[in-house]
Amino acid sequence: MFLESGAVALSRSRTKSRVKPEASAPPERPPFSEAVWRAVRAIPRGQVRSYSQVALYAGRPGAARGVGREMTTLPPGREVPWWRVTKSGGVLASKVAQEQAKRLRAEGVTVEQRGQVFRVKVPQEPETPAPASKRKR
Repeated sequence: MFLESGAVALSRSRTKSRVKPEASAPPERPPFSEAVWRAVRAIPRGQVRSYSQVALYAGRPGAARGVGREMTTLPPGREVPWWRVTKSGGVLASKVAQEQAKRLRAEGVTVEQRGQVFRVKVPQEPETPAPASKRKR
């Protein structure tokens, strides 16, 4: 059996203590589905968000299709107001448009119908006025 001398063991322990600790890993993001459900639950009553907006709020910009997939695969018993999520431009998903329109109207949202296409009237955000500039005297 080989034993290290005290000086060698001491020098090794010192070099180990001088090694910088590894950079901590970035905090784990919640699973995509949980982040989507949380973002949808945060939509206030009487308002809607598009799939792309939900993806952005879920921390995954550009994942609008993934949001759509999550909306179609909600597990039973989940308290997620799926009807507040629309396609871009406020168009309702064709498979559930009747039910979605009914629920949105119950919340006071204006839903227009042209043939088989339902569309939510999305209010335009008011433009913010430009800051007043100082006039020279």
